[in-house]
Amino acid sequence: MKLTLKQLQVFLAVAQHKNTALAAKTLHLSQSAVSAALNTLEQHYQVQLFDRVGKRLELNTLGHSVRVHAEQLLGQAESLESDLAGYKDLGHLRIGASYTIANHMAINYFSDYLAQFPEAKIDLISANSPDIVTKLLNYEIDIAMIEARSPHSALVLEPWVEDELVVFCSVNHPLAQKGYLTEADVLAERWILREPDSGARQFFNRSFAHLINEMPIYLQFRHNEQIKKAVESGLGIGCLSEKVLGPNLESGNLVPLSLPAGINLKRRFYLATLKDRYQSSGAESWLKLCAQA
Repeated sequence: MKLTLKQLQVFLAVAQHKNTALAAKTLHLSQSAVSAALNTLEQHYQVQLFDRVGKRLELNTLGHSVRVHAEQLLGQAESLESDLAGYKDLGHLRIGASYTIANHMAINYFSDYLAQFPEAKIDLISANSPDIVTKLLNYEIDIAMIEARSPHSALVLEPWVEDELVVFCSVNHPLAQKGYLTEADVLAERWILREPDSGARQFFNRSFAHLINEMPIYLQFRHNEQIKKAVESGLGIGCLSEKVLGPNLESGNLVPLSLPAGINLKRRFYLATLKDRYQSSGAESWLKLCAQA
């Protein structure tokens, strides 16, 4: 067999970074060594795995297929190496989570996970749900924790926990005494919301689909705390996850508002992994901890 694990490592690094220089840096090799290994792999089997697009190397159809098998083989090789070396899986894990999940939920599992894998390094990457899915598809993370279903056929989606978006206002806002919204209120009040690419905003838009084009969107923020501060200062009304608002609603500085009939803001979060990808014992343990929730 002419194929080597080193060639697979080089191939996967280039596939992730789309650049031989960046791949070389992560592998602690020279750029010429990475280029030579990639060229040897392609020339030996008389195939082309990448399309050269400017300075980027983009996987072609064959390259995408090879990547799946290469990830499996390398994962199994690393597991075998651990068994042969006689040491326990360290449990290193790369988790991608939406901002809401990363800031208010994912951290809750660290303690139990580290009890199982005391020497593990956990990288928690936060971004909007669509960006997290992209990172998973590019093998930059092992598990995605997202706020909405993704239609991508390469994903395995596991329904996780239920959530509900809550419309809220400042305790000093006129609607605080009223306690509910009419459709007229929805169209009259200034809204302070997450940015359009966030999972919460996309769900909000679908839920208010018949009104959204007429609603006055006053401010849009990437982070939940900015929205809470803006609403608390009286700039408008907002809508965020109950998991984000819990402490504020309990303290009474923000007030929940009931919705017009027919509008339901209940939703579900999901755990996502890649089909046919080798799952480490650490990844399996994390998914089990989350499932117990």
